[in-house]
Amino acid sequence: MQERSSVTELVSSLRNELNRYSSGGKLPSSRALVERFRVSPVTVSRAIAQLAAEGLVVTRPGSGAFRAQPRSEASPPGDTSWQEVSLSGDGGPEVVPRTVDASGVLVTLAAPPPGVIELNGGYLHPSLQPERALAAALARAGRRPGAWGRPPTDGLTELRAWFAREIGPSLTAADVLITAGGQSALATALRALAPPGAPVLVESPTYPGMLAAARATGLRPVPVPVDADGVRPELLAAAFRATGSRVFVCQPLFQNPTGAVLAPDRRGEVVRIAREAGAFVVEDDFARRLVHDDAGPLPAPLAADDPDGVVVHVCSLTKITSPSLRVGALAARGPVLERLRALQVVDNFFVPRPLQEAALELVGSPAWSHHLRSVSTELKNRRTAMTAALRLELPDFSLPHVPAGGGSLWLRLPDAATSADEAALVSAALLAGAAIAPGRPYYCAEPPSAQVRLSFAAVGGAGEITEGVRRLRVACDKLFAAPRPHHLSSGHD
Repeated sequence: MQERSSVTELVSSLRNELNRYSSGGKLPSSRALVERFRVSPVTVSRAIAQLAAEGLVVTRPGSGAFRAQPRSEASPPGDTSWQEVSLSGDGGPEVVPRTVDASGVLVTLAAPPPGVIELNGGYLHPSLQPERALAAALARAGRRPGAWGRPPTDGLTELRAWFAREIGPSLTAADVLITAGGQSALATALRALAPPGAPVLVESPTYPGMLAAARATGLRPVPVPVDADGVRPELLAAAFRATGSRVFVCQPLFQNPTGAVLAPDRRGEVVRIAREAGAFVVEDDFARRLVHDDAGPLPAPLAADDPDGVVVHVCSLTKITSPSLRVGALAARGPVLERLRALQVVDNFFVPRPLQEAALELVGSPAWSHHLRSVSTELKNRRTAMTAALRLELPDFSLPHVPAGGGSLWLRLPDAATSADEAALVSAALLAGAAIAPGRPYYCAEPPSAQVRLSFAAVGGAGEITEGVRRLRVACDKLFAAPRPHHLSSGHD
């Protein structure tokens, strides 16, 4: 209790003194703070971490702590009254049975047999996970008084505020709910926004876990094609008119599985089209922290510039840390937030407090920024290794787009390949010692061609990538005796 009190007092003292420093100004060293306030180094470290989590200071490994740039003034509130009409329109088609098909999700969750290279995984390889930082954060969190008590149902205020700052300057902690990872947030959003039997517009292809959640809720996914610049606005508008849907689910940044980024001229258009249809856009921002270090500046989330509450934002810490750090967020404005909150409480009560406390410790520590930089570099290197191996071993496969974020590549089989060939290749690859993901589960209707998804994030490194692609080529040699000259495009590399 004494340590907790000391941390609280030190945080209060430092917060009151921040105005002495200009933006970017350096705070006294940890040693100086220890001597001045007569506290332990652990107390100083925890106090600085809490100020960092509050967005008041930034820490730089080897350099110290600095006053953060002040946040811009909050934008005026938008008009969310339109949501009352949209949310009350629950009279619709006859209720359909809710089927649960998790096969597309299990492909990325099931551990492959021993000796099989995991080219189908959906999470970072253990060598890329911040295991030491997570262990330290969890240990510190577990020692916090009250860490094992009941948290607020919406989540810890400090963690909600951190997510709000990450999404955009116009959001606050009051706009955010803490969820048990991104999948839980998606499922909650789908249940909140559409009644059973209703159509929900989805990108085509798209994340199988979202399709499974939609169907389990009794919704009818309707595909809207994407190209290299993301979803096509003219087809989105046509789909809203044809179906009367009130929900569109998308991944504007490093879309899964194509890796596409929604083009700047389409971002506002997508939100405008949905708003005119009286519909919500569910923005699954799953890959923002999986950016490669050659990507350049990233566009802000759609939710960052959405005063009218059209966008319901989903994000998570799971993909960039560990499958077991199931801490995510739902952000929304207007009456819809109350519906999301009610469903979240009914489904989960709350996210375990130790996980929330550990997440706060992690993102407020110097190890966090180091981890982000390290993963960014490693993912780029592994992407480069996989594209090089594919061009060498499988030149008859097509790679339409090489992404600058995420952890996988989306390949099209030779032109004459069929859906049966796709399934046969998945089986043959497994026999050859490489697990790959079939393309069929990424579509809610008939796929336009045979495709597969290869993960470079879930493997141990460049050597394992090269060997995995070689094994895939062995499987292909047995299926496609006469390779066709259909060379990989250069894309972004």
